[in-house]
Order: sequence, then C-alpha cells, then structure tokens
Amino acid sequence: MSALRLRPFHLAAENLTVARGGRSLFTHLSLTLSAGSRLAIVGENGRGKTTLLHTLLGRVIPDAGSITLHGEAGIAEQALEFDAGDTVGTLLERALEPSRRAVEELDAAAAALAEDPARHADRYAAALQTAELLDAWDADRRVDVALEALSACTDRNRLLTELSVGQRYRVRLACLLGAPQELQLLDEPTNHLDTSGLTFLTEKIRAHPGGVALVSHDRQLLADVADHFLDLDPTHDGAPRLYGGGYQGWIEGRRKEWEAWEQEYQRQTAERTRLQDALSAAQNRLSTGWRPDKGTGKHQRQSRAPSVVQQVKRQAQALGEHHITVPKPPMTLQMPTLHSKPTAVYLSVENVSLPPRLSRPVSLQLRGGDKLLVTGPNGTGKSTLLHLMAGTLAPGTGHVRHRQDARISLVGQENPPWDSQRTAREIFEAHTRRLVSTRRIRPQQACSLDGFGLLDEQAQNTAVSALSQGQQRRLELALRLAELPHVLLLDEPSNHLAMQLVDELTEALIRTEAAVVVATHDRAMIRDLSGFRRLRLGDATS
Repeated sequence: MSALRLRPFHLAAENLTVARGGRSLFTHLSLTLSAGSRLAIVGENGRGKTTLLHTLLGRVIPDAGSITLHGEAGIAEQALEFDAGDTVGTLLERALEPSRRAVEELDAAAAALAEDPARHADRYAAALQTAELLDAWDADRRVDVALEALSACTDRNRLLTELSVGQRYRVRLACLLGAPQELQLLDEPTNHLDTSGLTFLTEKIRAHPGGVALVSHDRQLLADVADHFLDLDPTHDGAPRLYGGGYQGWIEGRRKEWEAWEQEYQRQTAERTRLQDALSAAQNRLSTGWRPDKGTGKHQRQSRAPSVVQQVKRQAQALGEHHITVPKPPMTLQMPTLHSKPTAVYLSVENVSLPPRLSRPVSLQLRGGDKLLVTGPNGTGKSTLLHLMAGTLAPGTGHVRHRQDARISLVGQENPPWDSQRTAREIFEAHTRRLVSTRRIRPQQACSLDGFGLLDEQAQNTAVSALSQGQQRRLELALRLAELPHVLLLDEPSNHLAMQLVDELTEALIRTEAAVVVATHDRAMIRDLSGFRRLRLGDATS
C-alpha cells in the first residue's frame, strides 16, 4: 500500500485586511503555508479566526491584500451546510470525488496508451502520478477508518437531518482526514470528539503530508501538533503576531510582548503624570508662589511675573504635545488572597450518591488548602458531585457536611438567573452588599469588580444580556471570588474562557491557600493540575 503524498502546494497571504460590521477583525496580516506547515490560529472569541479560515479558502474576499494558493484546500467547519436530501453518502462521495476522477482518468489513459503508446505516454504518466499522489485506490478504506475512529455514522443512506450537530461534524471531519487535500483547514476540530477520536485526530494532523491551519481552544492539541501560532488578540500596534517555536514559543513570545507593552504604557502614563504635575505646580506659582513678601516694591513683582507666565506656557505646551501612543494593555487575572486553616475540615462527603446521575457512592474530606481534581467520562456525575458538595443538590444517599463557618463557592457550567437588564457592575455590587449584610464577609473584605482584572470598564457597564458567553463566565467567576471562599469548586472552568485567562486561573488555583476542587475534561488543565489529588469517576475503585 503506497503512502499518501499529495501534490506540492504553497499558500501566500499578503497584507490581508478584513472588517465586519464597521470593526476591523485583522489588518496587514501576512503568512505563508507550505508542505509540513502546522499553523494554529488563536485569539479570543470574535477576533476573526473562523473568518480568516474562510478568507484563506476563498469564501471571504478580503477588503485589502491578496492570497495565492497552489493546490487544493478543504475545510471542516463548526456549522455544516447541506441540502434537505443529503445523506452521509453524499458527503463521502464529495470527499472521494478527486480519487474517483484520478482512477477513471488513469483507466482511460491506460486504454489510450494501449492503442497508441507514443501519443499517450505523457497522459498516462501524468494520470499515474496524480493517482499515486492521492493514493486513490486506498481512499475508500481511509475514509472508513476515519469514520470508525471518530465514532461517526457509517450508514451511507442516513439523512444528515437525522444526525445531531456533533454526528454531522464527525462525518465531515472523517471525510477531510480520510481523503485529504493539500491544505486542511480545521475549525474547532476537537468539538464532539471522545478520547480515542482526539488521539486519531492528533495522529492524522501530524502525519498529513500537506499543510494544516487550525482554530482551536484545545491547548493540548495545539501543544501536540502546532509549530507556529498566529495570535489575533490585541497588540500595542494592532497588528497580529506570528510566533514560532511551537506552543511554548507562543506562550513565551506573548509573555514578553505583553511585558514590553505594559512597561511602555507605564512609562508613557508616568511621563504624562509628571507633565501634569509640573503644569499644576507652575500654575500655583503663577497665582501665589511668585508674589514677594509684603512691602516689596511693585517693580520687583512686575519683573518676576513674566518668567512664571512663560513657565506655565512651556509646561502647557509640553503637556499638549505629549500623547500616549499605545493602548491600555490587556487585563490579567488578579486572584484575591483566599485563606483557610490547613487542619480544619471544611467539607465532608460520606457515601454520597444521587442515581442515576451519580450512581456510585463517593466519600472524601476537604481540609484547608486541599486540592482535588475530578475527572471521568461524560455522564459519570462530575457536575452532580460538585453541586452536592456545594449544597445546591440534596443527596439520594449519604451525607454532606460543611464546617459551620465555611464559605463554599461553586462556579458551575450554567450562570445563575441574573436580571438581564442590569449591568455587570450593578449585579456585582448588589452581590457584595448582600455578602456584607448577611455577614458572610466583613465590610473591609469587600472586593471591587475592577480589582479582579476580569472585565474592562465597558463590559462592567453593559447589561448582562448583551455580554458574550465568555464575559458572562468572567462575571460569574468574579462573583464567586468575591465571596472569599475557603473551598472553591469549579465545574469545567475552561469553558468559554480565553486560553490566556485559563492559564492564569490554573496558576492561581495552584498557588491559593483555599481548598480547590476542579472537575474538567480539559486535557491541558488535567496535565497542569497533575499535582492535585485525583478522583476518577466511573472507575471501579471510585
């Protein structure tokens, strides 16, 4: 069986600019992709990652710039467009069409060669090369293997309308991985995949002889496959950044970029403050400081006044000419100091279950500073266990006991029922007042929303209904941190959060003195929290 090689390809994007709804998504973006390229496109939601994939594919015409592509490109996108009568077989045949054509052309060229070898030798050689490059004879088997590995529907007659979003995505992804084109564009390819599917996806991306550009929030996948990172998040000059050196190169490069940005912003703001102070001092001298002692001659006062006026003018001119040329740097998480007593048992779970969601009894204790990581397949009761620990659910069997003075806070997967017309700041301040009035915290312990570094001023003053999922998730995290918990429970904390914030939160959870329980399927977070005690739900020993 011959190895899949594909034809040589090259993509060059020069000075791309794309705007949507009056807002620039990216400007002056340039990149190149060739055989072996593994490019990760990263950035917070709304930065234009999916739009960039469609631009590279030719579906979106850039407002400026150009794209040159030598070769064919295919995409597995989050939303699949299809006609009402389309079946699984419809998608498979579209994916296999290039291989089908290659075999048909080779058969035709072989027949022509038999009749007139001298005339059709070149045609046959070209057809044979194309079929070999595509490994066209093995295309059906590769697609079948991909369908099986991704747990996708294999029934060719099944209507796509009868499949869930996740099932349709897995079929489309199997088509792209099983019958690949020179450039693979993958939009959140880990969505709807189980562990075996993730392993298969990782191996196929690594083995692909062409180029790959992928959008993903799965930090483990990015660490496993990407060699370059195109970061669309804000920079001090507004231009996207391209980092080499794989995942660590991106993390380190972005850290240095943001540190330099912060230092320059602080330097310029400090200089502006100095100029403002100098102007105020000169104005004070003009109004009072230049006046001589009582009884001094009038001509002395007149001789000193012009010099002070000139100082004021010079300081005012210097202040007017000074401009802060860099925007305010991105916020970073500022975790409040959380305390707990290492010897105190804040939470005790004794043979707790709640069938059918948590069928196997669980027992554990949490002392101050304890760190617990809860893992397991979907449906094994991770979220249920955290709600039982928080007291928002009552157990079917067993007991959950809290220390009398324990503050236990749960950041769940679903936000509480907020008044959607109130702003984030109003909701936070009302919550803080309740914490003080009910004596959960002392007045001097009350936090401000600004201090967490989670929501900028605009978001704080926006109605909750108008906030993005990520912003609402940040607000929920701020509300729970404001409770200064002794025990912090987090259910899938990486959902809807930017990777930078997830990294900051992970580091804060490791450092905090509070007891922490994290339930997650995020492979990178599981790796980073490997020092936590582990509870695997669904295991026979759980």
